[in-house]
Amino acid sequence: MNGSTVAVAAPSPTRAGGNVRWVICALLFFATTINYIDRQVIGILKPTLQNELGWSEIDYGTIVFWFQAAYAIGLLACGPIIDKIGSKLGYAAAITVWSLAALVHAFVRSPGGFAAARFALGLGESANFPAAIKSVAEWFPKKERALAAGILNAGANVGAIATPIVVPLIALNYGWQAAFFITGLLGFVWLVAWLAFYRAPEKHPHITAQELAYITSDQDNDAGTAPIPWRQLFRRRATWAFVVAKFLTDPVWYLFLFWLPDFFAKRHGLDLKTFGPPLIAVYLLADVGSIGGGWLSSALIKRGYSVNAGRKLALLVSAILVTPIVFASSVSSLIAAVAIIGLAAAAHQGWSSNLYTMVSDTFPRTSVASVMGIGGAAGAVGGMIMSNYVGRVLETVGTYVPVFLWAGSAYLVALLLVHLLVPNLETAVQVPASDD
Repeated sequence: MNGSTVAVAAPSPTRAGGNVRWVICALLFFATTINYIDRQVIGILKPTLQNELGWSEIDYGTIVFWFQAAYAIGLLACGPIIDKIGSKLGYAAAITVWSLAALVHAFVRSPGGFAAARFALGLGESANFPAAIKSVAEWFPKKERALAAGILNAGANVGAIATPIVVPLIALNYGWQAAFFITGLLGFVWLVAWLAFYRAPEKHPHITAQELAYITSDQDNDAGTAPIPWRQLFRRRATWAFVVAKFLTDPVWYLFLFWLPDFFAKRHGLDLKTFGPPLIAVYLLADVGSIGGGWLSSALIKRGYSVNAGRKLALLVSAILVTPIVFASSVSSLIAAVAIIGLAAAAHQGWSSNLYTMVSDTFPRTSVASVMGIGGAAGAVGGMIMSNYVGRVLETVGTYVPVFLWAGSAYLVALLLVHLLVPNLETAVQVPASDD
Protein backbone atom coordinates (compact mmCIF):
# COMPACT_ATOMS: atom_id res chain seq x y z
CA MET A 1 0.00 0.00 0.00
CA ASN A 2 1.25 3.49 -0.70
CA GLY A 3 1.92 6.26 1.81
CA SER A 4 -0.92 8.55 0.70
CA THR A 5 -3.56 5.81 0.96
CA VAL A 6 -2.38 4.86 4.42
CA ALA A 7 -2.38 8.42 5.71
CA VAL A 8 -5.92 9.11 4.54
CA ALA A 9 -7.37 5.80 5.65
CA ALA A 10 -5.98 5.77 9.19
CA PRO A 11 -9.09 5.61 11.41
CA SER A 12 -7.66 6.16 14.86
CA PRO A 13 -4.24 7.06 16.29
CA THR A 14 -5.17 5.76 19.76
CA ARG A 15 -5.22 2.04 18.85
CA ALA A 16 -2.35 0.28 17.12
CA GLY A 17 -4.33 -1.96 14.78
CA GLY A 18 -1.30 -4.08 13.89
CA ASN A 19 1.97 -5.51 15.17
CA VAL A 20 4.51 -5.08 12.38
CA ARG A 21 6.50 -2.70 14.56
CA TRP A 22 6.96 -5.46 17.15
CA VAL A 23 8.31 -7.82 14.50
CA ILE A 24 10.85 -5.11 13.68
CA CYS A 25 11.62 -4.85 17.39
CA ALA A 26 12.17 -8.63 17.53
CA LEU A 27 14.69 -8.40 14.69
CA LEU A 28 16.51 -5.61 16.55
CA PHE A 29 16.47 -7.76 19.68
CA PHE A 30 18.08 -10.72 17.89
CA ALA A 31 20.70 -8.53 16.22
CA THR A 32 21.70 -7.15 19.60
CA THR A 33 21.80 -10.69 21.00
CA ILE A 34 24.24 -11.75 18.28
CA ASN A 35 26.23 -8.56 18.74
CA TYR A 36 26.83 -9.36 22.40
CA ILE A 37 27.55 -13.04 21.84
CA ASP A 38 30.33 -12.11 19.40
CA ARG A 39 31.86 -9.49 21.68
CA GLN A 40 31.63 -11.53 24.89
CA VAL A 41 33.20 -14.79 23.65
CA ILE A 42 36.68 -13.50 24.45
CA GLY A 43 35.70 -12.66 28.04
CA ILE A 44 34.40 -16.18 28.61
CA LEU A 45 37.56 -17.67 27.13
CA LYS A 46 39.97 -15.28 28.89
CA PRO A 47 41.29 -17.80 31.47
CA THR A 48 41.67 -20.47 28.77
CA LEU A 49 43.45 -18.14 26.34
CA GLN A 50 45.74 -16.83 29.08
CA ASN A 51 46.74 -20.36 30.02
CA GLU A 52 47.18 -21.66 26.47
CA LEU A 53 48.69 -18.56 24.85
CA GLY A 54 50.54 -17.06 27.82
CA TRP A 55 48.85 -13.66 27.96
CA SER A 56 49.43 -11.27 30.85
CA GLU A 57 46.68 -9.12 32.38
CA ILE A 58 48.10 -6.16 30.47
CA ASP A 59 48.03 -8.15 27.19
CA TYR A 60 44.34 -8.85 27.70
CA GLY A 61 43.67 -5.25 28.70
CA THR A 62 45.39 -4.11 25.50
CA ILE A 63 43.27 -6.45 23.35
CA VAL A 64 40.10 -5.07 24.96
CA PHE A 65 41.47 -1.54 24.51
CA TRP A 66 41.73 -1.97 20.73
CA PHE A 67 38.19 -3.28 20.47
CA GLN A 68 36.95 -0.19 22.28
CA ALA A 69 39.17 2.12 20.22
CA ALA A 70 37.65 0.73 17.02
CA TYR A 71 34.19 0.92 18.58
CA ALA A 72 34.72 4.62 19.28
CA ILE A 73 36.03 5.33 15.77
CA GLY A 74 33.23 3.33 14.20
CA LEU A 75 30.54 5.09 16.19
CA LEU A 76 31.77 8.51 15.08
CA ALA A 77 31.77 7.38 11.44
CA CYS A 78 28.68 5.17 11.31
CA GLY A 79 26.11 7.62 12.70
CA PRO A 80 26.16 10.04 9.76
CA ILE A 81 26.41 7.13 7.31
CA ILE A 82 23.34 5.39 8.74
CA ASP A 83 21.42 8.67 8.83
CA LYS A 84 22.26 9.06 5.13
CA ILE A 85 21.76 5.51 3.75
CA GLY A 86 19.13 4.35 6.24
CA SER A 87 18.79 1.61 8.82
CA LYS A 88 18.29 -1.28 6.41
CA LEU A 89 21.52 -0.99 4.43
CA GLY A 90 23.51 0.35 7.36
CA TYR A 91 22.58 -2.57 9.61
CA ALA A 92 23.24 -5.10 6.84
CA ALA A 93 26.73 -3.75 6.20
CA ALA A 94 27.55 -3.63 9.90
CA ILE A 95 26.58 -7.21 10.72
CA THR A 96 28.48 -8.47 7.69
CA VAL A 97 31.68 -6.77 8.86
CA TRP A 98 31.43 -7.84 12.49
CA SER A 99 30.48 -11.45 11.65
CA LEU A 100 33.51 -11.81 9.36
CA ALA A 101 35.71 -10.32 12.08
CA ALA A 102 34.31 -12.79 14.63
CA LEU A 103 35.28 -15.67 12.33
CA VAL A 104 38.85 -14.36 12.02
CA HIS A 105 39.44 -14.83 15.77
CA ALA A 106 39.57 -18.58 15.17
CA PHE A 107 42.69 -18.26 13.02
CA VAL A 108 44.94 -15.96 15.10
CA ARG A 109 47.18 -16.76 18.07
CA SER A 110 49.25 -13.76 19.16
CA PRO A 111 48.03 -10.80 21.25
CA GLY A 112 48.66 -8.61 18.20
CA GLY A 113 46.53 -10.87 16.01
CA PHE A 114 43.68 -10.84 18.50
CA ALA A 115 43.97 -7.07 18.85
CA ALA A 116 43.61 -6.71 15.06
CA ALA A 117 40.60 -9.05 14.98
CA ARG A 118 39.00 -7.20 17.89
CA PHE A 119 39.60 -3.89 16.13
CA ALA A 120 37.68 -5.11 13.07
CA LEU A 121 34.94 -6.50 15.31
CA GLY A 122 34.62 -3.15 17.08
CA LEU A 123 34.27 -1.28 13.80
CA GLY A 124 31.39 -3.48 12.69
CA GLU A 125 29.62 -3.75 16.03
CA SER A 126 29.67 0.00 16.55
CA ALA A 127 26.72 0.44 14.16
CA ASN A 128 24.34 -1.79 16.11
CA PHE A 129 22.79 0.71 18.51
CA PRO A 130 22.77 3.76 16.20
CA ALA A 131 20.92 1.68 13.59
CA ALA A 132 18.63 0.06 16.16
CA ILE A 133 17.60 3.30 17.90
CA LYS A 134 17.08 4.99 14.54
CA SER A 135 14.78 2.08 13.61
CA VAL A 136 12.88 2.51 16.89
CA ALA A 137 12.47 6.24 16.21
CA GLU A 138 11.04 5.39 12.78
CA TRP A 139 8.74 2.57 13.90
CA PHE A 140 7.43 3.60 17.34
CA PRO A 141 5.52 6.55 18.81
CA LYS A 142 7.26 8.33 21.67
CA LYS A 143 5.06 6.69 24.29
CA GLU A 144 6.38 3.25 23.27
CA ARG A 145 9.99 4.03 22.40
CA ALA A 146 11.49 3.37 25.82
CA LEU A 147 9.78 -0.02 26.01
CA ALA A 148 10.94 -0.92 22.50
CA ALA A 149 14.47 0.25 23.34
CA GLY A 150 14.33 -1.80 26.52
CA ILE A 151 13.32 -4.92 24.60
CA LEU A 152 16.04 -4.61 21.98
CA ASN A 153 18.52 -3.69 24.69
CA ALA A 154 17.52 -6.90 26.49
CA GLY A 155 19.14 -8.70 23.58
CA ALA A 156 22.48 -7.70 25.09
CA ASN A 157 21.59 -9.64 28.22
CA VAL A 158 20.26 -12.64 26.32
CA GLY A 159 23.52 -12.71 24.39
CA ALA A 160 25.42 -12.47 27.64
CA ILE A 161 23.32 -15.34 29.05
CA ALA A 162 23.71 -17.55 25.98
CA THR A 163 27.47 -17.06 25.74
CA PRO A 164 28.48 -18.73 29.04
CA ILE A 165 26.14 -21.62 28.21
CA VAL A 166 27.15 -22.24 24.62
CA VAL A 167 30.80 -21.19 24.48
CA PRO A 168 32.12 -23.49 27.22
CA LEU A 169 30.29 -26.45 25.64
CA ILE A 170 31.82 -25.71 22.25
CA ALA A 171 35.29 -24.95 23.65
CA LEU A 172 35.45 -28.03 25.90
CA ASN A 173 34.34 -30.36 23.09
CA TYR A 174 35.85 -28.80 19.96
CA GLY A 175 38.40 -26.22 21.14
CA TRP A 176 38.30 -22.47 21.63
CA GLN A 177 38.77 -21.83 17.90
CA ALA A 178 35.42 -23.48 17.16
CA ALA A 179 33.72 -21.20 19.69
CA PHE A 180 34.73 -18.12 17.71
CA PHE A 181 33.91 -19.71 14.35
CA ILE A 182 30.46 -21.08 15.18
CA THR A 183 29.23 -17.94 16.95
CA GLY A 184 30.55 -15.83 14.07
CA LEU A 185 28.17 -17.57 11.66
CA LEU A 186 25.02 -16.42 13.49
CA GLY A 187 25.07 -12.94 11.99
CA PHE A 188 24.68 -14.23 8.46
CA VAL A 189 21.47 -16.06 9.42
CA TRP A 190 20.02 -12.81 10.82
CA LEU A 191 21.13 -10.87 7.74
CA VAL A 192 18.84 -12.92 5.48
CA ALA A 193 15.80 -12.20 7.67
CA TRP A 194 16.62 -8.47 7.92
CA LEU A 195 16.98 -7.93 4.19
CA ALA A 196 13.78 -9.86 3.52
CA PHE A 197 11.54 -8.08 6.04
CA TYR A 198 12.73 -4.58 6.94
CA ARG A 199 11.19 -1.53 5.24
CA ALA A 200 10.39 2.00 6.37
CA PRO A 201 6.87 2.11 7.90
CA GLU A 202 5.30 4.03 5.04
CA LYS A 203 6.71 1.52 2.52
CA HIS A 204 6.10 -1.72 4.38
CA PRO A 205 3.69 -4.08 2.55
CA HIS A 206 2.26 -5.61 5.74
CA ILE A 207 1.50 -2.50 7.80
CA THR A 208 -2.13 -1.42 8.24
CA ALA A 209 -3.37 2.12 7.85
CA GLN A 210 -4.30 2.15 11.53
CA GLU A 211 -0.88 1.01 12.72
CA LEU A 212 0.89 3.65 10.62
CA ALA A 213 -1.42 6.34 12.02
CA TYR A 214 -0.67 5.08 15.53
CA ILE A 215 3.11 5.14 14.92
CA THR A 216 3.02 8.73 13.69
CA SER A 217 0.39 9.94 16.18
CA ASP A 218 2.81 11.66 18.59
CA GLN A 219 5.91 12.02 16.43
CA ASP A 220 7.18 15.34 15.20
CA ASN A 221 6.88 15.75 11.46
CA ASP A 222 10.61 15.49 10.85
CA ALA A 223 10.97 12.48 8.57
CA GLY A 224 11.75 14.64 5.56
CA THR A 225 14.07 17.12 7.25
CA ALA A 226 17.80 17.14 6.57
CA PRO A 227 20.15 15.81 9.27
CA ILE A 228 21.52 18.44 11.64
CA PRO A 229 25.16 19.26 10.71
CA TRP A 230 27.76 17.98 13.15
CA ARG A 231 28.98 21.43 14.16
CA GLN A 232 25.42 22.23 15.25
CA LEU A 233 24.97 18.92 17.06
CA PHE A 234 27.94 19.80 19.25
CA ARG A 235 26.32 23.14 20.08
CA ARG A 236 23.31 21.40 21.61
CA ARG A 237 23.24 20.78 25.34
CA ALA A 238 21.30 17.55 24.75
CA THR A 239 24.24 16.16 22.76
CA TRP A 240 26.65 16.85 25.61
CA ALA A 241 24.24 15.38 28.15
CA PHE A 242 24.22 12.11 26.22
CA VAL A 243 28.00 12.21 25.71
CA VAL A 244 28.74 12.76 29.40
CA ALA A 245 26.32 10.06 30.52
CA LYS A 246 27.76 7.49 28.11
CA PHE A 247 31.37 8.37 28.97
CA LEU A 248 30.76 7.87 32.69
CA THR A 249 28.51 4.79 32.67
CA ASP A 250 29.32 2.66 29.60
CA PRO A 251 32.64 1.54 31.15
CA VAL A 252 30.68 -0.23 33.91
CA TRP A 253 28.92 -2.41 31.34
CA TYR A 254 32.24 -3.11 29.60
CA LEU A 255 33.55 -4.14 33.00
CA PHE A 256 30.79 -6.75 33.25
CA LEU A 257 31.29 -8.03 29.71
CA PHE A 258 35.05 -8.37 29.63
CA TRP A 259 36.12 -8.82 33.27
CA LEU A 260 33.28 -10.50 35.18
CA PRO A 261 34.36 -14.10 34.40
CA ASP A 262 37.84 -13.17 35.61
CA PHE A 263 36.40 -11.64 38.80
CA PHE A 264 34.51 -14.85 39.59
CA ALA A 265 37.63 -16.89 38.85
CA LYS A 266 39.90 -14.79 41.07
CA ARG A 267 37.53 -14.03 43.94
CA HIS A 268 35.45 -17.22 44.07
CA GLY A 269 37.63 -19.84 42.35
CA LEU A 270 35.32 -20.53 39.42
CA ASP A 271 36.50 -21.79 36.02
CA LEU A 272 35.22 -22.46 32.49
CA LYS A 273 33.04 -25.32 33.75
CA THR A 274 31.54 -23.51 36.75
CA PHE A 275 31.13 -19.76 36.16
CA GLY A 276 28.26 -20.23 33.70
CA PRO A 277 25.41 -20.23 36.28
CA PRO A 278 26.56 -17.05 38.09
CA LEU A 279 26.93 -15.21 34.78
CA ILE A 280 23.53 -16.43 33.63
CA ALA A 281 21.96 -15.18 36.85
CA VAL A 282 23.58 -11.75 36.45
CA TYR A 283 22.34 -11.31 32.90
CA LEU A 284 18.86 -12.66 33.62
CA LEU A 285 18.56 -9.89 36.17
CA ALA A 286 19.93 -7.47 33.57
CA ASP A 287 17.15 -8.54 31.21
CA VAL A 288 14.55 -7.71 33.83
CA GLY A 289 16.16 -4.31 34.33
CA SER A 290 16.32 -3.55 30.62
CA ILE A 291 12.64 -4.18 29.97
CA GLY A 292 11.55 -2.90 33.39
CA GLY A 293 13.44 0.37 33.02
CA GLY A 294 11.90 0.98 29.61
CA TRP A 295 8.46 0.02 30.91
CA LEU A 296 8.77 2.35 33.92
CA SER A 297 9.26 5.57 32.00
CA SER A 298 6.72 4.57 29.33
CA ALA A 299 4.16 3.80 32.06
CA LEU A 300 4.81 7.09 33.82
CA ILE A 301 4.36 9.05 30.58
CA LYS A 302 1.13 7.18 29.73
CA ARG A 303 -0.17 8.06 33.20
CA GLY A 304 0.33 11.77 32.70
CA TYR A 305 3.94 12.46 33.64
CA SER A 306 5.85 14.64 31.23
CA VAL A 307 8.53 13.06 29.04
CA ASN A 308 11.12 14.93 31.12
CA ALA A 309 9.80 13.63 34.45
CA GLY A 310 9.20 10.09 33.23
CA ARG A 311 12.67 9.63 31.75
CA LYS A 312 14.54 11.26 34.62
CA LEU A 313 12.67 9.42 37.37
CA ALA A 314 13.51 6.13 35.66
CA LEU A 315 17.17 7.22 35.36
CA LEU A 316 17.23 8.16 39.06
CA VAL A 317 15.85 4.78 40.15
CA SER A 318 18.47 3.04 38.01
CA ALA A 319 21.32 5.17 39.36
CA ILE A 320 20.38 4.43 42.98
CA LEU A 321 20.13 0.69 42.37
CA VAL A 322 23.70 0.54 41.03
CA THR A 323 25.31 1.87 44.21
CA PRO A 324 25.46 -1.40 46.23
CA ILE A 325 28.08 -2.68 43.76
CA VAL A 326 30.72 -1.00 45.95
CA PHE A 327 30.40 -4.05 48.23
CA ALA A 328 30.69 -6.70 45.48
CA SER A 329 34.36 -7.43 46.03
CA SER A 330 34.09 -7.43 49.82
CA VAL A 331 31.44 -10.11 50.35
CA SER A 332 32.68 -13.68 50.72
CA SER A 333 29.47 -15.37 49.57
CA LEU A 334 29.19 -16.11 45.84
CA ILE A 335 25.40 -15.79 46.03
CA ALA A 336 25.68 -12.34 47.60
CA ALA A 337 28.21 -11.22 44.99
CA VAL A 338 25.95 -12.44 42.17
CA ALA A 339 22.94 -10.66 43.69
CA ILE A 340 24.81 -7.36 44.07
CA ILE A 341 26.35 -7.46 40.60
CA GLY A 342 23.07 -8.66 39.07
CA LEU A 343 21.21 -5.73 40.61
CA ALA A 344 23.81 -3.33 39.21
CA ALA A 345 23.59 -4.96 35.76
CA ALA A 346 19.78 -4.68 35.84
CA ALA A 347 20.02 -1.04 36.86
CA HIS A 348 22.55 -0.29 34.12
CA GLN A 349 20.28 -1.75 31.46
CA GLY A 350 17.28 0.18 32.77
CA TRP A 351 19.47 3.28 32.68
CA SER A 352 20.55 2.57 29.10
CA SER A 353 17.01 1.98 27.85
CA ASN A 354 15.99 5.46 28.99
CA LEU A 355 19.24 7.12 27.98
CA TYR A 356 18.89 5.80 24.42
CA THR A 357 15.30 6.95 24.27
CA MET A 358 16.31 10.39 25.47
CA VAL A 359 18.11 10.85 22.13
CA SER A 360 14.95 10.22 20.12
CA ASP A 361 13.09 12.55 22.52
CA THR A 362 15.46 15.46 21.90
CA PHE A 363 16.51 15.11 18.24
CA PRO A 364 14.72 14.64 14.91
CA ARG A 365 14.77 11.10 13.51
CA THR A 366 17.13 12.22 10.74
CA SER A 367 19.87 12.89 13.32
CA VAL A 368 19.29 10.14 15.87
CA ALA A 369 22.00 7.80 14.55
CA SER A 370 24.56 10.61 14.46
CA VAL A 371 23.94 11.54 18.10
CA MET A 372 23.93 7.87 19.11
CA GLY A 373 27.28 7.50 17.38
CA ILE A 374 28.82 10.50 19.14
CA GLY A 375 27.62 9.35 22.55
CA GLY A 376 28.60 5.75 21.91
CA ALA A 377 32.09 6.87 20.93
CA ALA A 378 32.36 8.73 24.23
CA GLY A 379 31.31 5.57 26.05
CA ALA A 380 33.90 3.53 24.17
CA VAL A 381 36.62 6.03 25.08
CA GLY A 382 35.55 5.68 28.70
CA GLY A 383 35.79 1.92 28.24
CA MET A 384 39.30 2.25 26.80
CA ILE A 385 40.39 4.16 29.89
CA MET A 386 38.67 1.55 32.08
CA SER A 387 40.34 -1.44 30.39
CA ASN A 388 43.82 -0.05 30.95
CA TYR A 389 42.92 0.99 34.48
CA VAL A 390 41.53 -2.44 35.45
CA GLY A 391 44.48 -4.29 33.92
CA ARG A 392 46.97 -2.18 35.85
CA VAL A 393 44.99 -2.35 39.09
CA LEU A 394 44.95 -6.15 38.90
CA GLU A 395 48.68 -6.30 38.09
CA THR A 396 49.60 -4.02 41.01
CA VAL A 397 46.85 -4.23 43.65
CA GLY A 398 45.41 -7.61 42.73
CA THR A 399 41.80 -6.80 43.70
CA TYR A 400 38.64 -5.38 42.12
CA VAL A 401 37.77 -3.22 45.16
CA PRO A 402 38.89 0.14 43.64
CA VAL A 403 37.09 -0.69 40.39
CA PHE A 404 33.73 -1.35 42.07
CA LEU A 405 34.06 1.77 44.22
CA TRP A 406 34.33 3.84 41.06
CA ALA A 407 31.45 2.01 39.36
CA GLY A 408 29.03 2.64 42.23
CA SER A 409 29.21 6.43 41.97
CA ALA A 410 29.28 6.91 38.19
CA TYR A 411 25.52 6.95 37.55
CA LEU A 412 24.48 9.51 40.14
CA VAL A 413 27.22 11.85 38.92
CA ALA A 414 26.09 11.30 35.33
CA LEU A 415 22.43 12.00 36.13
CA LEU A 416 23.31 15.22 37.91
CA LEU A 417 25.24 16.42 34.87
CA VAL A 418 22.43 15.36 32.51
CA HIS A 419 19.90 17.38 34.50
CA LEU A 420 22.19 20.43 34.65
CA LEU A 421 22.75 20.30 30.90
CA VAL A 422 19.12 19.57 29.94
CA PRO A 423 16.72 20.63 32.73
CA ASN A 424 13.72 20.04 30.47
CA LEU A 425 13.71 17.47 27.65
CA GLU A 426 10.57 18.92 26.04
CA THR A 427 12.18 22.35 25.80
CA ALA A 428 15.31 20.83 24.29
CA VAL A 429 13.24 19.47 21.41
CA GLN A 430 12.05 22.96 20.57
CA VAL A 431 15.46 24.66 20.57
CA PRO A 432 16.84 25.17 17.04
CA ALA A 433 20.36 23.81 16.60
CA SER A 434 21.72 27.20 15.58
CA ASP A 435 20.37 28.86 18.75
CA ASP A 436 21.34 26.26 21.37
